[in-house]
Amino acid sequence: MLEGKFPEGPLESKWERHKFDMSLVAPANRRKHSVIVVGTGLAGASAASTLGELGYNVKAFTILDSPRRSHSIAAQGGINAAKNYKNDGDSVYRLFYDTIKGGDYRSREANVHRLAEVSVDIIDQCAAQGVPFAREYGGTLSNRSFGGAQVSRTFYARGQTGQQLLLGAYGSLMRQVDRGQVELLTRREMLDLVLVDGAARGIITRDLVTGAIERHAADTVLLCTGGYGNIYFLSTNAGNSNVTAAWRCARRGAYMANPCYVQIHPTCIPQSDEFQSKLTLMSESLRNDGRVWVPKTAGDERSPQQIPEDERDYFLERKYPSFGNLVPRDVASRNAKSVCDEGRGVGSTGRAVYLDFSDAIDRLGANVIAERYGNLFQMYERISGDDVYVEKAMRIYPAVHYVMGGLWVDYNLMSNIPGLHVLGEANFSDHGANRLGASALMQGLADGYFIAPYTVPHYLANAKLEPVGTDHPAFEEAEKSVRERVDALLAVDGSKTVLEFHRDLGKIMWNKVGMSRNEQGLKEALSELRALRDEFWRDVKVAGEAADLNKNLEHALRVADYFEFGELLIRDALDRAESCGGHFREESQTEEGEAKRKDDIYAYVAAWEYKGTDQEPELHKEPLTFDFVEVKQRSYK
Repeated sequence: MLEGKFPEGPLESKWERHKFDMSLVAPANRRKHSVIVVGTGLAGASAASTLGELGYNVKAFTILDSPRRSHSIAAQGGINAAKNYKNDGDSVYRLFYDTIKGGDYRSREANVHRLAEVSVDIIDQCAAQGVPFAREYGGTLSNRSFGGAQVSRTFYARGQTGQQLLLGAYGSLMRQVDRGQVELLTRREMLDLVLVDGAARGIITRDLVTGAIERHAADTVLLCTGGYGNIYFLSTNAGNSNVTAAWRCARRGAYMANPCYVQIHPTCIPQSDEFQSKLTLMSESLRNDGRVWVPKTAGDERSPQQIPEDERDYFLERKYPSFGNLVPRDVASRNAKSVCDEGRGVGSTGRAVYLDFSDAIDRLGANVIAERYGNLFQMYERISGDDVYVEKAMRIYPAVHYVMGGLWVDYNLMSNIPGLHVLGEANFSDHGANRLGASALMQGLADGYFIAPYTVPHYLANAKLEPVGTDHPAFEEAEKSVRERVDALLAVDGSKTVLEFHRDLGKIMWNKVGMSRNEQGLKEALSELRALRDEFWRDVKVAGEAADLNKNLEHALRVADYFEFGELLIRDALDRAESCGGHFREESQTEEGEAKRKDDIYAYVAAWEYKGTDQEPELHKEPLTFDFVEVKQRSYK
């Protein structure tokens, strides 16, 4: 059994008491410590800049040419904070409760309450950095509502919230780069974790421009590399987003927790053809003013304006009158899939529903809607060719977006490997089986600005770390392992491209491990994945050389990791024979088709220890206890 190492005491004072109880590092001693931060999105940039400001020597790594291109930039709708500016009944406890409930009672109470507490400070931090949040006429910050909540607590900057928050964190990071406290290394990909005496002491990277394999040593490693949604090939994630850094840590012994919890976002632009390589997100904030519907009659091919009101089925409003179109993402996604399965989907593929703005435009005027969502409407028109102001509706369909699973961490955000801290989407800690909208940005900044700056020094103050250089045998062994994997891929010299293998893998995952899962399909997926993995290592074609800029090799290394990680994801989905949040087992549902949990069996965090290719992974369990929230069937009706 795993221990989350939560502090004692009342829920509302756990974090404050824990901060006082943690050990500190004196200012003069901080310059003696080195920290590696992998990833420069919101979690990584905020952590690197804050630790640099404290006086630690930080190395920050990104696979991109600039931290400004990190995938946090793509977040659109907003960031939650329990400030109750609307005076509509919000509070820290209500945000805590909504998050626990939205995660279908599969997250830790202590972690979630801390996140809700810290949310209040995040907005002040970002506003002080100059983040241009939307404001009311009188100058106060504006809020809007998001799925899974009945209050307005989401701060936003039109549909560019992630971009503006990242620019704030980027400015903070570059200030430390200019001061010499942070060394920024761009176009580097982490390919292995280095352990010395069982603790994380460095990483092996590949320079993506020159192909050089490099060694980097430190006293601790912070992994801030996002999620693994691109295992499905088609997702809303940037093409560079991948699982490699986290999976390299898993191969070194870090536990992978709840990998089956994958979030399907309900408002994405539908796939248009077989050769599409990415899907585009339409912010959940659109569901504030947009109404989701499909024709009542299957096969109705009329345009939305031609279908009268009494022939439309506003299915979310009909089934969930209390929350309507603002039900959580997993509920909205499953219902959209259900009506499309009935043959009532719209568009050329029949795999879409309408998000209609007729009422909002008539009630508020096109100018007000443009102020709120103008850039999103422009994005939709550029991709689909349709003008929402004319059509009054956009076509949307669920797509893979975010993952709640990730490396297991304790309350201090440290994995089971001492010295390996994991922040943001790369860890599993806060969202349970389903993340509420506008909570990803909140978690990334909370981890980086307000949690890691306490917990990382606590580790450094108590760890008895001997000086370690990159000439240590552990670095030599890790580098050798990386080179052997690179050489093995280049040596296959097959006939099928990496892209083809990735697309085939994505089809297996989406069709049988996607929105809806069952035992037979999962077993078939496991068998098909293994067969495809074997074919990959027999017949993949990786053109080019190792000592050069080689996008084929980059992609091949990531897809090879997806094959190994995908097997673990499927095993986790098979083992959890219940439905909860983003994990929907068809064998476990209520009469109304809602997710049916089995709390007496599965109220635990599933943390998997990788044992090798074709070997059974070992399951470690962290029991979940609920002392402050009543566990009950989740209802949004």
